[in-house]
Amino acid sequence: MPMNDEIGALEKKVDKVIALCDALRAENHRLRELTGVLENEKAELNERMTTARTRLEGLMERLPAE
Repeated sequence: MPMNDEIGALEKKVDKVIALCDALRAENHRLRELTGVLENEKAELNERMTTARTRLEGLMERLPAE
């Protein structure tokens, strides 16, 4: 295999690696954004659960004892 062919094949492989790195970088960015959204949603749900628990405990205290 002539040297130019080897260099051409190597360039193609390097281009594929660069394209893969770019795609992975973009996916990583998207996943980080999604993680942030989900963490915010989790925090909101935890807050709602705490509020609901507090309200239920208050209602239970007002129930007459049997």
